[in-house]
Amino acid sequence: MQEKPNLHQVAKLAGVSIASASRALTGQSASAETVKKVRSAAKQLGYVPDATARSLRLGGTRQIVFAVDDIGNPNYVAMLRAIELEVAHRGIRLSVSATGREMKQTLDLVRSLNAGVADGLIISPIRVSPELRRALEECVVPVVVIGSLNKERVAIDRVRVDSTKAVEMAVDHLVETGRRHIAFINGPLDTNPGAARQLGFESAASRHGLTVSSGQMICADDFTAAAGLAAAKKLLENIRGAGEPIDAIVAANDLIGVGAVSACVGAGLQVPTDVAVTGIDDTEIAAVFNPPLTSVSLRAAKRGRQAAQLLLKRFEDPFRDPELLTVDPVLKVRASTVPPRPEGTE
Repeated sequence: MQEKPNLHQVAKLAGVSIASASRALTGQSASAETVKKVRSAAKQLGYVPDATARSLRLGGTRQIVFAVDDIGNPNYVAMLRAIELEVAHRGIRLSVSATGREMKQTLDLVRSLNAGVADGLIISPIRVSPELRRALEECVVPVVVIGSLNKERVAIDRVRVDSTKAVEMAVDHLVETGRRHIAFINGPLDTNPGAARQLGFESAASRHGLTVSSGQMICADDFTAAAGLAAAKKLLENIRGAGEPIDAIVAANDLIGVGAVSACVGAGLQVPTDVAVTGIDDTEIAAVFNPPLTSVSLRAAKRGRQAAQLLLKRFEDPFRDPELLTVDPVLKVRASTVPPRPEGTE
């Protein structure tokens, strides 16, 4: 009887190590080129992975990790809830890790998974270095990324949203309401969302022929309400000092937007009569704030749910091709840009 092909033969034919072949066939920790070569070799040899080995992809700890920079951000809370709902009925526990702004903490977390502390990882990094991308590719457990890895071809399951488009939608809405003097409060530019949202604002401003001075674009130190408040105060000081008009502010997220509204009210400006304000994310705080904040939803819950589903699919079929899912942003108009109509009017 002819011997069944084994992993060693697959690795030899593909020209890679046995460890690389194993990682590629489990859909993790390998470059797109390696995955392609290994799967082609497996198909050519008729290699069929052991079903028992496949079942061990989930079962060691029955725990997965959700890693974000700041778990206090309501955007991540919405993701967390959606992920937990998806995995709980499968008997999988969810552990949450707030990695903070230091890349070392994120790298340490990813590398710790190689010691078997969890069966999988869902991560939403806002800063991505080549070192982090490599660590994610080489992780021995399944990984799903919510967001960008600054690289199109990567053998990792991903869920993303076009936040550049989201900011463009916010500017479009403000222009439609008659605003022409629109300022922008971004988050840190060294983050993926900061860079993407800056691009969206500049693109939309150019498309609408808006004149935006350097003093009308400012970066908060973080994506928090406190940082947004401080940045908005500085923005208003810049505008007063230069004698420039302003009738709207686009904030890079809802927390910065809340800070911007507070700064405007503190400066004696009415929102939206004097200055309209929009946020990005459409978190719970946007709907309950006074005035309720117009925001572009990045559908955090849907992204969390899809990420959990991708991870579960990877547990079931470690050898399927990596998927990239894209979620479309949705504009939610509220009273911070459009005043409520007087009672009795249609």
